[in-house]
Amino acid sequence: MASSTTTPLITSHDPERRPESTGSPAGRSTAGKILAGFLVTMLVLSSLVVVIHNQLQKPEGGRQPTNATKRSGSPEIEVEPSSRGVGWPEETVGASDSVEWQRSAYHFQPDKNFISGPLYHMGWYHLFYQYNPESAIWGNITWGHAVSKDLINWFHLPLAMVPDHWYDIQGVMTGSATILPDGQIIMLYSGNAYDLSQLQCLAYPVNSSDPLLLHWTKYPANPILFPPPGVGLKDFRDPSTLWVGPDGKYRMVMGSKHNETIGCALIYHTTNFTHFELLDEVLHSVPGTGMWECVDLYPVSTTSGNGLDMSYHGSGVKHVLKQSGDEDRHDWYAIGSYDAVTDKWYPDDPEMDVGIGLRYDYGKFYASKTFYDPSKKRRVLWGYVGETDPPRDDLVKGWANILNVPRTVVLDAKTGSNLIQWPVEETETLRSKKHEFKDIVLQPGSLIPLDVGMATQLDISASFEVDNKMLDATLEADVLFNCTTSGGSASRGVLGPFGLVVLADASLSEQTPVYFYIAKNIDGTSRTYFCADESRSSKLLDVGKIVYGSSVPVLHDEKYNMRLLVDHSIVESFAQGGRTVITSRVYPTKAIYEAAKLFLFNNATGISVKASLKVWKMGGAQLNPFPL
Repeated sequence: MASSTTTPLITSHDPERRPESTGSPAGRSTAGKILAGFLVTMLVLSSLVVVIHNQLQKPEGGRQPTNATKRSGSPEIEVEPSSRGVGWPEETVGASDSVEWQRSAYHFQPDKNFISGPLYHMGWYHLFYQYNPESAIWGNITWGHAVSKDLINWFHLPLAMVPDHWYDIQGVMTGSATILPDGQIIMLYSGNAYDLSQLQCLAYPVNSSDPLLLHWTKYPANPILFPPPGVGLKDFRDPSTLWVGPDGKYRMVMGSKHNETIGCALIYHTTNFTHFELLDEVLHSVPGTGMWECVDLYPVSTTSGNGLDMSYHGSGVKHVLKQSGDEDRHDWYAIGSYDAVTDKWYPDDPEMDVGIGLRYDYGKFYASKTFYDPSKKRRVLWGYVGETDPPRDDLVKGWANILNVPRTVVLDAKTGSNLIQWPVEETETLRSKKHEFKDIVLQPGSLIPLDVGMATQLDISASFEVDNKMLDATLEADVLFNCTTSGGSASRGVLGPFGLVVLADASLSEQTPVYFYIAKNIDGTSRTYFCADESRSSKLLDVGKIVYGSSVPVLHDEKYNMRLLVDHSIVESFAQGGRTVITSRVYPTKAIYEAAKLFLFNNATGISVKASLKVWKMGGAQLNPFPL
């Protein structure tokens, strides 16, 4: 059992170091779970934009404070000197070190530059992604292509589709794939024409029996759909995967809006995949939510933890409707019921409807899509994690944006009112050395450094027990608390914050705390919040520094628990088994490589907390060209 030392919480101005607690290492976890079998199912994840690394070596000399330069592939953008006071902060490891360090080790990124989605076909997961082969900023959108056996390690393949026709000359945009009963594969995608009007197009592989699906061709009579009357030319995009209704017709949904502010999902019928009939009524709409992108509709079981294909029509099922809000750039979902006869979806709770209730992720996460993986009977979610640094920085480093670690999605069986998201089990094959810490008592104001070595690539599982006597003795605390409008982890309340500090240097001049905060009403009920504080994550002045978060249900007799995936400049945080999720992008300049540290803390003033955690070092994923 480790013991705790009570200390004041270190602020960004306190250089004092604290003694470290040492955990006991465990053995290497079981490696190499390979998906097997001949299975065909596929879906293209939409609007995932990942910009790739242009060079693998450090930029010579790092960033320069003078002499603006231009980068090839984007002559219209001039890379100006940084507006960070006198440039990069002093006493950093070095500008070039920090830039190179930001690149993730086990999240998907192409080799270089800008990314649509996964499918499973003949033993391979396929990822088709929007990609700019010429630059680390948006433009010239083509479809990159990669394949994997395990959703973690990937092989890059040649480009699948390029913008070479009038209907997609400004970009081969979001699409989704469908496997037909005879094994043929069709791909519907949005093309941006010369005037940026959004036209729906059809493509298919030259040979559907090719496990790698190397060659694709576009339907000669494209486009197959134009924006319907009353819909703006730029308000009609992101066709979904098709599914069959009880009448034998295939259905497809599209994102749109009407009357400028009412977000909606249009629904179409088809029997031949080249001619589509728009239904008079939308699948669903919500006033005040604006344009819907990347609409996704899928079933979740109310009786088991398995995923379901959209073709499932049995009992014990709810349907999730999700949209990506073009105006607020968040991914919203709601749980409800889908009537397959009338093609209407209804929320279980109208006050928690799509766009006004729950989000997949309360951090930097957008344009996500799920697909059903029949090999493991699971539904998998993948989304686009953008940068919050200036575009000029992306040009300097040669890449921008990544994908989250794939997550399974199920209905929360305990609450019935929210989803559970969790990293796919294959993620654990990257675990190596383990440090374990048990029953560390955190008195109010405690800060405990944890000796895990370099804390740049970690998988952390932590649980916290609150002193119930102290909790019960508190009559009221922070009733109006909100993660985003709070002062972050430095603001002390009676019942929080408490949690972990990742990507911190020894003096905590840079730090990213992830924590719980309990608010208590005068009637004795409490509400728990899960937050991630970027406000002191970097010395840089022109990067995003938001305090993200939301409430999370904590049921009776449950411990407060979190899992964190730390991978250089991205931190994915899962609370209460995945009921609430936050993805952060951070850009430390000092807390990198060996200087990156891990801490436990309790900055509450009125409760003690006991913490136990397991910390695994994480290896890197393999991202290599396919040996064609």
